[in-house]
Amino acid sequence: MMGQQPPGQNALLYDFCIEQHVPPNHLLRQIHQVLDLSDLRDHLSSFYSSTGRPSIDPELMIRMLIIGYCYGIRSERRLCEDVHLNLAYRWFCGLGLEDNVPDHSTFSKNRHGRFRDSNIFRFVFESVVQRCMSEGLVAGEGFATDASIVRADASSQNGVPGVEAMEWLGDKQARRPVREYLDALDDENSSGVTPKKVSLSDPQSGWTLPRRGPAIFAYSTNYLIDIENNIIVDVEPTPANRAAEVRSTQKMLDRVERQFGAKPKRLLADTAYGAAPMLEWLVKEKQIDPHIPTWDKSKRTDGTFSSSDFKWNNQADEYTCPAGKTLKSQRRHFKKSRSVICKDNTIRYRASKSDCQACHFKSRCCPNMEIRKIARSIYEDSRDVARAILKTPLYQQSKKDRKKVEVLFAHLKSIMKLDRLRLRGLTGAHDEFVMAALVQNLKKLAKVRYKPPDHGVITPA
Repeated sequence: MMGQQPPGQNALLYDFCIEQHVPPNHLLRQIHQVLDLSDLRDHLSSFYSSTGRPSIDPELMIRMLIIGYCYGIRSERRLCEDVHLNLAYRWFCGLGLEDNVPDHSTFSKNRHGRFRDSNIFRFVFESVVQRCMSEGLVAGEGFATDASIVRADASSQNGVPGVEAMEWLGDKQARRPVREYLDALDDENSSGVTPKKVSLSDPQSGWTLPRRGPAIFAYSTNYLIDIENNIIVDVEPTPANRAAEVRSTQKMLDRVERQFGAKPKRLLADTAYGAAPMLEWLVKEKQIDPHIPTWDKSKRTDGTFSSSDFKWNNQADEYTCPAGKTLKSQRRHFKKSRSVICKDNTIRYRASKSDCQACHFKSRCCPNMEIRKIARSIYEDSRDVARAILKTPLYQQSKKDRKKVEVLFAHLKSIMKLDRLRLRGLTGAHDEFVMAALVQNLKKLAKVRYKPPDHGVITPA
């Protein structure tokens, strides 16, 4: 006999428990077990008044944002609607069936106020990293770094040449992203280079050309991960340019060492991070082995000798050519000492004119010049350290391990849907990137340490 659903749905009394309707292996149940927000209220207490009407619980808003980044819900309006309808979302947020969901405008009000003033997203992120360390998921032996471009919330058509930017952006009634850009112009970390194009809606974004498609305004999310379990130990937003990305790596390494007391033995990165000053900083100042390919443009392709064909004598401070003659930076002594370092941070080593003219290798060494010259970087010792590491078996493993960062970027864009920013300004990029990295760490921690409940009812704190 064919059954039929009863028409009435409004029973007088219900015996209902939300927790019983959340599957044991649900992602939010796993995250709830490893998420500790007990210190959140103490951290924010100084940013709330002691009088007045009670505010929305900040832990509730953080939990709702975690849900949004877990499931790629980019709109806060839609997030509030989904939390209202989804039982698992309500359970994770500690809401009952009759509890009201906060309005979407609450997030904007708090983000531009006390959340940003207290740097609460960074606080929660670092607490999760600390939990990962206490659980043994961070070995600290090897870190890998890389950057990925994320499109800014700015049209490529709404921009002006960099030299004309101040004429367009000097309005006193400018919007918040423009005010932040103007405030950052005097920042000590500013490169001083005039950008080719500046966005009028988000001027802190960088004008860049991605691998595919036309040029866009974008930011870079920079990850520093521990290669043992792909835990993100730090994240930093920058405008989309290589110089800023390299500086962010130095900033992240310093911050991780200061915050957690962790310093890796080796750093894994691609050739973009192989600039001589970066290698010098790693080797001399941080004592970290750079598993990074070096920038090397000295290799010649016309059949003449490259600088690698000349033998370097560190004690004598000179090169020896294939014919056995020396190249020196100074061949006479001056009463008043002169610096041999050029403006490009190199030292020029020159052969003797008499040696070159009589040399039978001249056609293979310097056929178009009177003497052979070699420019040696003042950071060449550190570059030699990096070159020596490239020949080790450990570096071959490092080449594979550094690709783990790309896996996190793929997850960020394809699963978490963070292929375009929703917030503007560098602070907006910071909020989105830090929250995304926080959720990625929570997923990894939950996957490794989650234990399904045996019995009883679990209620979010």
